[in-house]
Amino acid sequence: MKILIIEDDAGLNRGISFALEQEGYEAVGAWTLQEGYRLFEKEHPEGVILDLNLPDGDGIAFCKKIRQVPGGADTAVLMLTARDLETDEIMGLTSGADDYMTKPFSIAVLKVRLQNILQRKRTDADAGRTVVSGDIVLDLKSFRASCGGEDMDLSMTEFRLLQYFMEHKNQALLKEQILQHIWDEGGNYVEENTLSVNVSRLRKKLGRDHIRTIQGIGYLWEEG
Repeated sequence: MKILIIEDDAGLNRGISFALEQEGYEAVGAWTLQEGYRLFEKEHPEGVILDLNLPDGDGIAFCKKIRQVPGGADTAVLMLTARDLETDEIMGLTSGADDYMTKPFSIAVLKVRLQNILQRKRTDADAGRTVVSGDIVLDLKSFRASCGGEDMDLSMTEFRLLQYFMEHKNQALLKEQILQHIWDEGGNYVEENTLSVNVSRLRKKLGRDHIRTIQGIGYLWEEG
């Protein structure tokens, strides 16, 4: 997941980049609004960490601008500033920022706030969406699953696993890749056996084997 950091303090920019890369994000740094606009259009980041005061303008104008471009409304925006007045915070949030932090701040708190914004964006994007593979239908708003018109009784973990397979049909998925997406978003260690147990349960509930094991690699969802 790509995060654009627009911050003219080079040390802080690099520090945030390093902290995010340790969490598995891909960080892209910019020091001016002009460079930030260019990288936003080129890189299409999922999130932007945006300083309010920049050498060539302010972050409020940037935030308003990206909200008008295709896909910009779905971008997570976390605004940073040395301004700590209530009116500044209100101005930042009403410009379209999802959250606002004043300097100095904790990098650990910044990472949590960013993760929360990204999670909300994913949830909002999923609301009302369905995922279909053959006669299997997942309703991502109600978390209902059906196969051939019959409701399936799935745990939330099984539902998320099935969603991940169906969204990547006919693609070989590494075990590590699946574990990280389904169980390990918080950086917690999960045993590989956890995956095989849940795949086995899901196969039984599906009543047919859409999930092909690729020996030594992982799994592949076959739609046919």
